[in-house]
Amino acid sequence: MKIVFMGTPDFAVPCLKALIADGNEIVGVFSQPDKPKGRKFVLTPPPVKKTALEYGISVYQPKTLKDGSALEILKQLSPEMIVVAAYGKILPKEIIDFPKYGCINVHASLLPEYRGASPIQTAIIEGKSKTGVTAMYMDVGLDTGDILMKSELDIGENETADELHDRLSELGAELIVKVVHSALEGTLTKQKQDDEKSSYAKMLTKDMSALDFTESAQNVHNRVRGLNSWPGATALLNGKKVKLHKTVVLDNNGEPGQVLSIDPLVVACGKGSIEIIEIQSEGKRKMTAREFVNGLHENDPSNLRFS
Repeated sequence: MKIVFMGTPDFAVPCLKALIADGNEIVGVFSQPDKPKGRKFVLTPPPVKKTALEYGISVYQPKTLKDGSALEILKQLSPEMIVVAAYGKILPKEIIDFPKYGCINVHASLLPEYRGASPIQTAIIEGKSKTGVTAMYMDVGLDTGDILMKSELDIGENETADELHDRLSELGAELIVKVVHSALEGTLTKQKQDDEKSSYAKMLTKDMSALDFTESAQNVHNRVRGLNSWPGATALLNGKKVKLHKTVVLDNNGEPGQVLSIDPLVVACGKGSIEIIEIQSEGKRKMTAREFVNGLHENDPSNLRFS
């Protein structure tokens, strides 16, 4: 099938590679403009653009899709289907309606749950045990189009958002290939979303980072996992900011924020406690809890408190 692919970050790369490996003709790739990165603000192409160029595919990076220029490009490319995965731009109706087989989006949740910008992180933060990917026809709403196919997986009890992201991106790649085959065979069926069962995953911001140790250990643990690796879960240890990267839940109880032991590094929560596995002081590298405690030169847990 002749396909135009629209995507930007790492999540979309396996989808693009799977469509290529499946023998589809990718006639063009749309991706967000290059952005400055790092301390030197070096202009850097997004992962999808890098991948497309490796395969010799033409890349288009319009600042807007609403001025008609993108539609003119599509008319020249003449795709039979547009596949979208984490593109990051809203598609106008004239583009959605353009291809013969439709404009199909791969979304990292089991729609209608977790429409929006951060479905992977939100599923973990809210303590879900299952999630998945959904392929849907696009419409002018935010992840509101008719559902075509879903694939589900279990979330590991200690799995981070980054780890789940990678598994879901591969699952999405498998799913979109199935959708393309079904479209060619004329066997695609669609199902309207139940808006009453919908929920939204808002965009992550740095002000979500602060942990509250008066919450249950499970909730604290879920927030650490869900905010890994950006924006990260933060706390104050004796007034100094630290970032928690990995934790596990324990049954020990104590005053919220109290350090119950140093080796292992265990902190009491509102119910239960967490063991900190990886931690990072501000301006320093990530390290194991043991390395961190060794650097504190502190043997008495009663002298340490998280808030």
